[in-house]
Amino acid sequence: MPSTYKKDKPWDTDDIDKWKIEEFKPDHNVAGSFAEESSFMTLFPKYREVYLKEAWPAVTLALEKQGIACTLDLVEGSMTVKTTRKTWDPASILKARDLIKLLARSVPASQAMKILQDDVACDIIKIRNQVRNKERFVKRRQRILGPNGSTLKALELLTDTYILVQGNTVAVMGPFKGLKEVRRVVDDCMANIHPIYYIKELMIKRELAKDPTLVNESWDRFLPNFKKRTLSKRRVPHTVTDKSKKIYTPFPPAPEKSKVDMQIESGEYFLSKEAKDRAQKEEVVERQRVKREEKMREREKDFIAPEEQLPADAEEEKKRKKEKKEKKKRKRETEAEADGDNAAERKEKKKKRKSKSKEVSSDAEE
Repeated sequence: MPSTYKKDKPWDTDDIDKWKIEEFKPDHNVAGSFAEESSFMTLFPKYREVYLKEAWPAVTLALEKQGIACTLDLVEGSMTVKTTRKTWDPASILKARDLIKLLARSVPASQAMKILQDDVACDIIKIRNQVRNKERFVKRRQRILGPNGSTLKALELLTDTYILVQGNTVAVMGPFKGLKEVRRVVDDCMANIHPIYYIKELMIKRELAKDPTLVNESWDRFLPNFKKRTLSKRRVPHTVTDKSKKIYTPFPPAPEKSKVDMQIESGEYFLSKEAKDRAQKEEVVERQRVKREEKMREREKDFIAPEEQLPADAEEEKKRKKEKKEKKKRKRETEAEADGDNAAERKEKKKKRKSKSKEVSSDAEE
């Protein structure tokens, strides 16, 4: 039951941020040093050895301020952090554990040391076990980065986080809200949902947050609703058998013949072991012979001269010459026909002349 006793609280004003996490100072640790020592150890890959050796003094200096001791073992390939009697913040050992985790996952030391701040948290997302196929995994991991790292940069700006994709993990640093968003994007990217959809959604949310009138309203009507498209809506098999044509029989189909039944039918079952081996060898030799002949035919193909393919200009020239020849031939034929007609006409004229001259001579004699 809510309290009905309302009293003025002059210390409780509107300018107080009730969600703000107050900084933990040494004065707040009233109990003094811890009763037991807490320690965490993590391994790092061989290629990080040189970098960690160079950056370790800076890491040691940062942890000393928190009263945490750290050791780097290059022989074993491990980093260890533990509390000391000077440690005053109980959460500092957990922050130190996250620091060595990030250093092992190739996060630069200058960036990793920001984890010691109260408002910064980290999350290491394992992505290799989410996709079985190696090629598919590489493609989907590349999707998180995007062309020239544009997708990764957009995610960092929208979620106020630092993201590093390295090998089989994604290391994220930032506020808790941002870590939650990034994990959702990465997990869905590995499940074949492109990060661009979430980037659009985050951009719309950022713009809506600026409008004070929409503080107490639902944003669902503004956010995009991307429906998953099914590529194939086929519900029938590829080959549909027409059962109406089949004659109904109450008896089940005959069982398929086994290997022994087939051998009995062919007579191979009753052959001796030597005969079986001989038949098998003959079969192998026959297969080898057929294969050899095929290879020989393929080799002979290289020695067959290819057909000469004339260029387009040469073919046109050839056609032109052929047409010229045909024209000349037709011309000669027409000329020959015309000459034949002229010769017949000349002969007829000569005959007429002769007959006329004869008639004239006969008239003169009379």
